[in-house]
Amino acid sequence: MNYLSQALCAFSMIGFIRAHFPRIVIVLGGGLVTSWLAGGEGRNPFPGLCRPLHRRPGEDALLGLAGIGESGRRFHRPDYSDVTAGDYLAPGPIIPYSASRGCYWRRCTSAGEGRGALLQPVPEEQVRADLGALIEAGRPSLVHFLDSTMSPRLLEHLAEHPPGAPWYGFTRLSPGLADADFCRALKSSGCVMLKLGLESGDQGVLDALEKGIRIDEASRALKALKGAGIGTYVYLLFGTPAESPATGRRTLEFTAGHAGVIDFLNLAIFNLPAGSDEAAPARPPFSEGDLSLYVDFDHPRGGAGGR
Repeated sequence: MNYLSQALCAFSMIGFIRAHFPRIVIVLGGGLVTSWLAGGEGRNPFPGLCRPLHRRPGEDALLGLAGIGESGRRFHRPDYSDVTAGDYLAPGPIIPYSASRGCYWRRCTSAGEGRGALLQPVPEEQVRADLGALIEAGRPSLVHFLDSTMSPRLLEHLAEHPPGAPWYGFTRLSPGLADADFCRALKSSGCVMLKLGLESGDQGVLDALEKGIRIDEASRALKALKGAGIGTYVYLLFGTPAESPATGRRTLEFTAGHAGVIDFLNLAIFNLPAGSDEAAPARPPFSEGDLSLYVDFDHPRGGAGGR
């Protein structure tokens, strides 16, 4: 389970299996489960219903449950051979690929993975081999990098070793993206769009969130990417504890002033993660069995924050 919208169907299936096939071991994992476990100090919130729940990549754990033993591999090449040959509503197959786990920045106070998700990159030679095999087998129209944030080293590697298919992914507004020549190299490698977590157009808010982004560098990066022909998908986050009406208006001013170099906007309202340090003085959960990922809180500048 990766999304809350899947939970009702998933637990209905689990209930059916438990009722009719009680000896079957049910293993529950995924991004949503990881978030639940992080908020519950690793305890299984569903004892007697399913076990075990895995907070980390579960390939070797699943092999162990099957009595096979560990594979000895740290990263596993995905196999899409049973799904890429079907019909797609998109113009062609889109292959997802993760070149890393965790985040190389690890400082953003607003990020889901927080400060503790140490970057674990797939070795560069394996990235080349994986992408070469996946693209040859699937003939995709697009490669989607699933990394929480594509590191500058990974971007440089792709610029030097084009994967052989158009690609896009999420990355930080790092100083390197303000280099017009580097952006053109990314475009030549097949990069068609980058998703960029700007969050705010106010320098004080960015500093409070420890984003490590300079507004002037962000401006140059957006212009360089647009000049190279790379689409920009910009994320903005409103209502963070550091934001005020005045800083929110500065974000509006920055966005309007860069409308010509921003192709897409993703707007979100800040939610306080249930397992964060800042959640300790927050309002109590709705119920004892509440599975919400967020808690209500009082904004330090006035007003209530919601789920």
